[in-house]
Amino acid sequence: MRRSFVLALATLPLAFAALSACSEDSSTDASQKPAVADGVIKQYEVLADEVAEKGQTVKSGPWTVHLITEAAEPWHEVPSGGASKFREPAAGETNHIEIIPVETSTGRVIPDVPITLEVLDAQGAAIQKLDLNFYYSTFFHYASNFSIAEPGTYTVRATLGVPAFNRHGEAAEQPPLSQGATVEFTNVHLGPEK
Repeated sequence: MRRSFVLALATLPLAFAALSACSEDSSTDASQKPAVADGVIKQYEVLADEVAEKGQTVKSGPWTVHLITEAAEPWHEVPSGGASKFREPAAGETNHIEIIPVETSTGRVIPDVPITLEVLDAQGAAIQKLDLNFYYSTFFHYASNFSIAEPGTYTVRATLGVPAFNRHGEAAEQPPLSQGATVEFTNVHLGPEK
């Protein structure tokens, strides 16, 4: 698992080169490539470690989707146009479920993806369904706290919509990530800690 993240890191200089291609300043010497920032490298190392320790990965088309489950967590909420407010886990919240959508071909975490997450019981019935929020952390991810009354193993279904950003390309090309995906993670342990 970690090897694939390390390989993804190798593509980062290409991403930085692509950024400079979008610039109007063509006087930059091609031999002066920007270094990959330590924070970028660190985010992929931490992500690989957390997925290996407490997560799962599923691939679907151009998407590689990672799931990480943890105990319910606090965060800073930032309402539109307002000041941030610290939010502790609410009563009954048991798990913080994270989804990290990655473009398989580049290894980049994808922003601006609408994601709905469902926790399914053994019969396939949704016991909780939430739209996920985008989080700034050591690595960018989408998440929310869930309230799972009974400890056990569940199926987690993530439905990824089409990212709402513009894409460079040619008229005859199919734009990248122009279709969403639905993936399922099985045997996910959730619920209150005993």
